[in-house]
Amino acid sequence: MTAFLYIVTVLVWGTSWLAITFQSGPVDSLISIFYRFALASLLLLPFLYLTGRLQKARRADHLWFFLQGCCMFSFNFICFYHSSKYMASGLVSIVFSAAIFYNAINNKLFWGVTPSKSVYGAGVLGISGLTLLFWQELMQTEASHELLLGIGLAALGTFGFSLGNMITVRHKKHDINPLTSTAYGMSYGTAVLLLIIFVTQTPVTWDDRPLYGFSLVYLSVFASIIGFTAYLSLVNRIGANQAAYATVVFPVIALALSSVFEDYTWGVMNSLGLVLVLLGNAVAMNLVKFPKRATVPVKL
Repeated sequence: MTAFLYIVTVLVWGTSWLAITFQSGPVDSLISIFYRFALASLLLLPFLYLTGRLQKARRADHLWFFLQGCCMFSFNFICFYHSSKYMASGLVSIVFSAAIFYNAINNKLFWGVTPSKSVYGAGVLGISGLTLLFWQELMQTEASHELLLGIGLAALGTFGFSLGNMITVRHKKHDINPLTSTAYGMSYGTAVLLLIIFVTQTPVTWDDRPLYGFSLVYLSVFASIIGFTAYLSLVNRIGANQAAYATVVFPVIALALSSVFEDYTWGVMNSLGLVLVLLGNAVAMNLVKFPKRATVPVKL
């Protein structure tokens, strides 16, 4: 079951970054995010209620659902959508793969779970890999400021996503299943987005392109309902640190799609960078271990 959840998460989220770029157009990104989670919550919450799968929750639980909605289903996606305006969707997904490091740190801060020493070595590999991946873009002086802004927004969104992971760990401790937390979290996230739209007076418009409608349905049903439920189920089953490894695998799919649809080109530098990022995350997950230094007994 764990392997199945991994595959679903990787395939769905690996293709969702390209669908996000299809949302670019006359509709403000804030409105597109609202459409996405409004449709997802309108489909998921009534379905769970009518089928008797929606758990009863306490008032305190709803507070945490609200916080999870802010972290995972509203503010973080505002960052992701805006970052996609400044760099290729595949590169956004690479920054998102840093969730494994955020989770390791936040697990220590919030739950006292100490990350393994290999995480620090993995961090060096990951940062080196990201530098190589962005090397060509960073060397383009005219686009460097926008690229840095895009990286910063993606990193901020990833941090919010990690905080949502920590709330999921809390839900597990209170026997709240991922379907219930996802349904309520998306509903509260949608309400937050609606409030932001009202405060910022963002015009509510629609894009008549079939591609926009198709990508909206895909993002709502597959990337939101199925993708988040599968991922949060992984968090429940194997923990936040292990589940975050899924965010490492799908950038390969996302970058492959970027090379086809967004003219993202591969060279020696960014190819090596991708290898280092994947290797760093694999080390962090203890799939690859650094060789231990041999100790020589000292004779007295």
